[in-house]
Amino acid sequence: MRDYELGIVVSPEASEEQTKAILDRVSQMVQTNGGQVVKVHPWGRRRLAYPIERHRDGLYFFLDLSLTPQTVLEIDRNLKVTEAVIRFLMVKLDPRAVAMQRAREAQAAATLHPEVPVEAKAEAAEQVEEAEASDVEALGEADEVDEVDESDDAPEADEEAEGEA
Repeated sequence: MRDYELGIVVSPEASEEQTKAILDRVSQMVQTNGGQVVKVHPWGRRRLAYPIERHRDGLYFFLDLSLTPQTVLEIDRNLKVTEAVIRFLMVKLDPRAVAMQRAREAQAAATLHPEVPVEAKAEAAEQVEEAEASDVEALGEADEVDEVDESDDAPEADEEAEGEA
């Protein structure tokens, strides 16, 4: 299972029933293929950056999904033939960013609900620390690569300076 974000722009002329049917169809496809709809973010009516099919506005929806790559192809195929959908985009999310976000949400839920056991709060704090530590390690590896590249450039500069002299 991988985490994805699906952005859908629906025609402003589509009725509320049509919009709900589109979202239900996507949710049903995800669930029948063993996936999960984590969250639905309805942004509402927004102005488009440029006209698409003579529409200046669109109804925006963003869905956080956890599903298999084969399901992505099925959703893609289905949304392409849906006339009420103006545009859509499926993006695979970074697993580390998703882990950090879920850990933050768990920690926030633990602080908002004091009746949650102390073990759950400690576990949420550990998840946040682990996610942050993995990001620090990744940044450290990137810095090491940069340092190696910089040292490789230095002898070339010395050779050019000697050739000019």
